[in-house]
Amino acid sequence: METTIRKLQQKYRKIRDEMGRWDELQTRILSQFGNASSIIERLQVLGEAKNYGMMRCLPDIKKELLGKQMETLEMIFYSMRETLKEFHAIVRSLGKIARDGSQLLKGGSTPTAQQMQLRVGIWPSLADCLGGLRSIHEMYQAEYRLKSTIISSLTVKCSSSDIAALRQLLMDQPNIPRDEVQSIFDIIFANEN
Repeated sequence: METTIRKLQQKYRKIRDEMGRWDELQTRILSQFGNASSIIERLQVLGEAKNYGMMRCLPDIKKELLGKQMETLEMIFYSMRETLKEFHAIVRSLGKIARDGSQLLKGGSTPTAQQMQLRVGIWPSLADCLGGLRSIHEMYQAEYRLKSTIISSLTVKCSSSDIAALRQLLMDQPNIPRDEVQSIFDIIFANEN
């Protein structure tokens, strides 16, 4: 049992690496979102002729500025979709780690329900290990879905208040309760403290 738990702990180390990558992507997507929302808000200002002042006499200035801003916005939207693909790759990896954890138990003799709950000293139970892997995967999967929805909701038609609400949701990551994730790691690695 101790050997199996050690192997499961290694799965958690892989999860920790993936969580580090997730945090890097979170910083990136927030920056991309900020850049996109700035352009969207700027488009609203550039769309009104009164905001050009003396520059109104320049031929096609409004069309040129709006065109450049839209081109830049499309590049940012593309970058955001690429970042979402990287988030999705992490979610798939977490799912694979959870499945691999379950496969560890199927490789040998299948433990009974009592053995799954058994704790030896400060070692976590097999149920704790497998349940934690599944829980973390589910949290990140739900957060990925929310991020996808937020990013697809950001359009040129968004108002400033819509953008602010979407940004707050993107920043908060409500589906990943940090305390809960940390408590899972505390249980799994209690024998190492």
